[in-house]
Amino acid sequence: MKNFWQKLKKLSRQGSGRAIYVLAPMAGVADSAFRQIAKQFGADVVYSEMVSATALAYNSKKTLALMKFNKKERPYVIQLFGSKPEHFAKAAKIIENKIKPDGIDINFGCPVKKVARQGAGAVLMNNFKLAREIIEATINNTKLPVSIKIRSCVGSTKALDFLKNMVDLDIKAVMIHGRSMAQGQSGEVDWKIIKQARPFVKGILLANGGVKNAEDASELLRKTGADGIGIGQGALGKPWIFSQLVRHGKPKAKRATYNSQLISKKMIFQTALKHAKLAEKLKGQSGIIEMRKHLCWYVSGLPDASVLRGKFIKAESLNDIKKILR
Repeated sequence: MKNFWQKLKKLSRQGSGRAIYVLAPMAGVADSAFRQIAKQFGADVVYSEMVSATALAYNSKKTLALMKFNKKERPYVIQLFGSKPEHFAKAAKIIENKIKPDGIDINFGCPVKKVARQGAGAVLMNNFKLAREIIEATINNTKLPVSIKIRSCVGSTKALDFLKNMVDLDIKAVMIHGRSMAQGQSGEVDWKIIKQARPFVKGILLANGGVKNAEDASELLRKTGADGIGIGQGALGKPWIFSQLVRHGKPKAKRATYNSQLISKKMIFQTALKHAKLAEKLKGQSGIIEMRKHLCWYVSGLPDASVLRGKFIKAESLNDIKKILR
């Protein structure tokens, strides 16, 4: 199968000259509705929520449903987490044959204790042998391009140590979250380690962490020399950040003035409603319940945000949301 990562890199160099902008994987957030909204605003690639390789290996219907996507989301990458190579091998085959996304990603970056207790996520960076077996099992059981997401540091293990031990494997892309496992989602981003990782990444290098606007993205790209940026928290309630990145990344002569100050309340509400309609269409009332957190993120920073949040957390239907937005 074609390596869409290389195609994106080639297009960015020959055409727009800009970086690759990616919606990073986020458990409980990056569902199909949110991914579609991100794509509409210009995200080049979107990732699934974290999918359990073990659950998939045991043919969990709920897990299979979690991976469903719309063709508008392509390129679409499914991210797996787990700790058993045999489960990754089986999961890779199921994903390729039943789901048919554009790529598979392996999570070595999740700091959540529940995941760590399973020996999965970021703690796997401390076990080179097992991590290598998981990557090999995945690569050997699919023709889809395989990528990984890692942390700058887990305990005493640095990202560079980890990548040096995997450099001979056919990994098509590496996303590095520039914070340690101990930092989680906050604190200073170690851009130096992302830059130093370049010689050990044969494919696409993506920098991740701390990007909240186009200026942050430009600075991180300049400092790291990465091929692209992974946006996670920076896209919550602000999926238009991808439009900002695309416009900001154009040559100055073609660059449009487009920043957060120009995002009107009307546009925020229109986007939130469009998102809510998609959520209801895909998941019914449970989609509306899940939308509550997104709606609270959408109105963050508005003068009447606290009042709106108080109403959104009680919303039970699309009509409730429409009434609040009016």
